[in-house]
Amino acid sequence: MNDTPHLPPALATGVGSLPGTDAREAAKAATGSFEDFPHLPELPARGPGADMIGRTAGLLVELYARVEPSGWRIGDRPGRDTRRARSWLGEDLDALEEFTQGYEGLLKVQAVGPWTLAAALELKNGEAALSDPGACRDLAASLAEGLRQHLEEVRRRVPGARLVLQLDEPSLTAVLRGQVRTASGYRTHRAVDRQTVEATLRDVVGVHDGGPVVVHSCAPDVPFALLRRAGVAGISLDFSLLTERDDEVIGEAVEGGTRLFAGVVPGTDAPLSDPAGSVMGVRTLWRRLGLRPGLLPEAVTVTPACGLAGASPGYARSAYAHCVRAARSLADNPE
Repeated sequence: MNDTPHLPPALATGVGSLPGTDAREAAKAATGSFEDFPHLPELPARGPGADMIGRTAGLLVELYARVEPSGWRIGDRPGRDTRRARSWLGEDLDALEEFTQGYEGLLKVQAVGPWTLAAALELKNGEAALSDPGACRDLAASLAEGLRQHLEEVRRRVPGARLVLQLDEPSLTAVLRGQVRTASGYRTHRAVDRQTVEATLRDVVGVHDGGPVVVHSCAPDVPFALLRRAGVAGISLDFSLLTERDDEVIGEAVEGGTRLFAGVVPGTDAPLSDPAGSVMGVRTLWRRLGLRPGLLPEAVTVTPACGLAGASPGYARSAYAHCVRAARSLADNPE
């Protein structure tokens, strides 16, 4: 995709979420671990509004959501849950600003993408917004405007940063395959037309005018070709879920300039192998695809497999340090 914004080489970064409730500790970990590609942390342990759906619902413009026993539901006016989500995001931005004084370089911010949001947010009747094409359009438009304002705010706070927008789309494959369950749990919502999914994603990606957008999913069967057509510069995934049947689309993506965010470090507490061992699978994939080893540091960014909200604080810090060492191993010895 020639018109897709280029994502410069960056060896390692985090996915988004971290354990704990202390915004300053999280910002310190994300900026201290990844000196050339920090990210804005998310702390879902704080409760509703700090979770990925609630946090993104707080960004919406002229649409509001509140917590019901069944999950997040779209409402008519901003309430306590919206205010709480926005307050926590403000805390996180304050902490990030404190730890990025004078910073110049890549900085990643994350939000839930339009299709996972449509699968998660309920309408007044209790069904997912996904069940109503008009609601999906309104939600995507509201999200796009909210993201535009959010990116402006981050630019104001960290003026030297080159922002990378990550859209979290773990439900995207289920939306495409008609696997999202209805409220009753007995049926599933109809699959959404692929062209509609792609066009909506392209519109939301387009709000980061001239800036690179990454889509993250830790579900199997990430739709590489669709995402590339929608204009994403990078695809972030759980590397352990790839199979050899993904080889062709990955090879085409890498050769087309799409950056691979390879989630090779476990997202919950687990023994960590030596750094070179963690990226052995990436090297094996490269050989299988017949790609030039020297391309590896330019084409791959090392990350945890998914967010680290379910990890212990000590493991999260170790995982971030391990990502950096594994990426360095890949760069120093791409063979």
